[in-house]
Amino acid sequence: MRILGLDPGLRTTGWGVVEVDGARIRHVANGRIVPDADAPVPARLVAIFEGLEEVLSRHRPQSAAVEETFVNANPSSTLRLGFARGVALLAPARLGIEVAEYATTVVKKSVVGTGRADKEQVQAMVQRLLPGVRLDGADAADALAVALCHGHHVQTRGRWAAAQAVAP
Repeated sequence: MRILGLDPGLRTTGWGVVEVDGARIRHVANGRIVPDADAPVPARLVAIFEGLEEVLSRHRPQSAAVEETFVNANPSSTLRLGFARGVALLAPARLGIEVAEYATTVVKKSVVGTGRADKEQVQAMVQRLLPGVRLDGADAADALAVALCHGHHVQTRGRWAAAQAVAP
């Protein structure tokens, strides 16, 4: 299964694609969508959407996962980040791709082993789990972490379903 992970942001939206085959997870691609910082919010959202359409067209994922918005002390910043997240949810959903959502702490715990890991720890584990990967920055690393998290959750759900199907 090919999975697209997304780390949405108005300044930079990170994306990462992995291929899951049983217990094997392989890096496919990663990158960033960087809208013009001086553009108004609607123009940035269009740039993010068009960038995601290109990624979706090029890599054809069967599933997608988006990191949930971190609520900070500035409600205006949180709301603006929510706009980018909405676009990240919409782009794959428009193509009929199932989109999962994960809290930042769940992603970090799934990839690093602790929900309070810092960005450097996440990047180090992504590089360890995907040997030879060349990261296109911290946002792409975070997106790959989201994809890895989703891959682990999909595998676990599959095992549970198989075990329940066999249970008397």
